[in-house]
Amino acid sequence: MSTLHDPDRRGFASDNYAGLHPEVLAALAEANGGHEIAYGEDAYTARLQEVVAGHVGAGAVTWPVFNGTGANVVALQALLPRWGAVVCAETAHINTDEGGAPERMGSIKLLTVPTPDGKLTPELVDRQAWGFGDEHRAQPLVVSITQTTELGTCYTPEEVRAIADHAHSLGMRVHLDGARISNAAATLGTDLSAFTGAAGVDVVSLGGTKNGALAAEAVVVVDPELAADPSLGLVHVRKLSMQLASKMRFVSAQLIALYGSDLWLRSATHANAMATRLAAGVDGLDGVAIQRPVQANAVFAVLDRGVADALRERFRFYDWDPATGEVRWMCSWDTTEADVDAFLAELRRLLRA
Repeated sequence: MSTLHDPDRRGFASDNYAGLHPEVLAALAEANGGHEIAYGEDAYTARLQEVVAGHVGAGAVTWPVFNGTGANVVALQALLPRWGAVVCAETAHINTDEGGAPERMGSIKLLTVPTPDGKLTPELVDRQAWGFGDEHRAQPLVVSITQTTELGTCYTPEEVRAIADHAHSLGMRVHLDGARISNAAATLGTDLSAFTGAAGVDVVSLGGTKNGALAAEAVVVVDPELAADPSLGLVHVRKLSMQLASKMRFVSAQLIALYGSDLWLRSATHANAMATRLAAGVDGLDGVAIQRPVQANAVFAVLDRGVADALRERFRFYDWDPATGEVRWMCSWDTTEADVDAFLAELRRLLRA
């Protein structure tokens, strides 16, 4: 069959647009052939346990799933009783971009907090962490943070630790949505454990798809005692949430390819560097204003709607806030310097027109 798309065409809409990294694709091919036990009793899923534990903390238990929404909903369902609620930033992905899945599929109440930069603090958590024992209020029992945030910002390990310590003092658990966890580590110059297990996070949604994988994410329970608690019920929650892969070896093999080497970091570092290059090229241009700190692989800018629409004729990207003219430009593991330079050249041409 002939290719149905132009394999040389890349835009700046989302890191989900990018294909599989060649090393991940090769890992899929290597995992193919012969029979392996289904539903996670395979050699690849067993090996994945060791790989991920090496990143987030000894004894961590990893549960592969298909996508980020599934990882978040499965994790939060497992952490909460039916009367439980989640405190999160108003801009958190679980609140803005999952189509109501936590509420509709997980029956989870989200207690949102406005933030200036997408990041929670202990003081912001307290805006919703109250009413414990009140039968008229959904009980705030989990804090969920996003790393990197939807606004492209990163929590430092110290910031995560402060939230975790505060949440635990209130009897709450901490969940980290790590769809772009690798980009955060690349920016911070740390390993993954610095802002997960070592910072007191209880459960991590470990990203793979946005960093060169295909339908490969995972729920990681950092504390082995929590993972062994039968009340967590992850083995059941994953199944009833339709996130149990029968041929799980192919999900696990991809995550091994990413996290079993430095591929996760190489790819994220490159994506971040391309965003930095893009932001530097835009800086100083009349008619374009960078809105937020560029801390990972996202650039947020405001420009004239006519210019944005004309630019989109060659390079796809999304509006972020149509009311203000803010757009988002995302870079990926496969974004090239030539892609960025071509984008900037077209933007400059349109601004002069």
